[in-house]
Amino acid sequence: MSFKRRQFLLFLSTLSGFSLAFLSKIFRNQSAASADINSAIASTITLKPAASETPLLRFVSLADTGTGAKSQYAVAKAMTRYQSQNEFNLAILAGDNIYNDGEIEKINAVFERPYQPLLKQGVKFHACLGNHDIRTDNGDPQVSYPGFNMPGRYYTFRRDSIQFFALDTNHNADWKNQLIWLDQELSRSDAPWKIVFGHHQIYSSGNYGLNQPLNKVLTPIFKKHGVQLYINGHDHNYERTRSINGTTYLICGAGAGVRPVGRSAWTEYSASKLSFAAFDVYSDRIIISGIGTNNRVFDRGIIKLQSA
Repeated sequence: MSFKRRQFLLFLSTLSGFSLAFLSKIFRNQSAASADINSAIASTITLKPAASETPLLRFVSLADTGTGAKSQYAVAKAMTRYQSQNEFNLAILAGDNIYNDGEIEKINAVFERPYQPLLKQGVKFHACLGNHDIRTDNGDPQVSYPGFNMPGRYYTFRRDSIQFFALDTNHNADWKNQLIWLDQELSRSDAPWKIVFGHHQIYSSGNYGLNQPLNKVLTPIFKKHGVQLYINGHDHNYERTRSINGTTYLICGAGAGVRPVGRSAWTEYSASKLSFAAFDVYSDRIIISGIGTNNRVFDRGIIKLQSA
């Protein structure tokens, strides 16, 4: 009996070791498979929003677009695909709308043809002037062009609970009156969300870097009136900052070409890739998505509405 009992215990011990090794191998394989699945999920972002909640407003932004090159058409195609799955009817065009010198006779090649599918769907573009745009007649033909919906060189419009403020950030802008206007219009606004856009960067880790003159004159106004977002181009890349005194700064200047971009203390995400930005605005938050020409979301950030 004693010998058989020892054999049985030895058998159980051997079986237990084998079972543990076998189970360990299974768990390792399952973990590896889960990691592969998670990796695949992370690299294939669905264009449709995860939440069933309908945003108050969905819009997109892009800049430095007006080349008429294949790269511009590639971004336009990605925007069209995004619109087919996530309907929007507003696009912010943040300057350098016509390269190289703002020649309005190029408007068909650099605007009407690339974005024709969106224009047919009723998407309304609101533009501002970039440094290339003012090379011809100081940009006046673009201000007058109906497709850019510019009632002036700087202007404001509202969609639901979101008010937009377009600026002329060029060196020859009417800065004295424009800054008075911006301060007054922001003061009058009762919109929970205030979004400013212009062509030139303020915070940037790209070619042009930190813009001290604009930082000095604009950021105090943003802070004073609770501007949550500033959208711009000029640097041909994508960069989203952390909130700086309540304002997030977003560069979306890779609408037709790219340049290198680094990172700074203020950077949440930066990328040198052809892209546009998409925004889902809710009552309490804005979700920002950076979307490339492969139709994938490569960056996602949230701006939360701060209570007064």
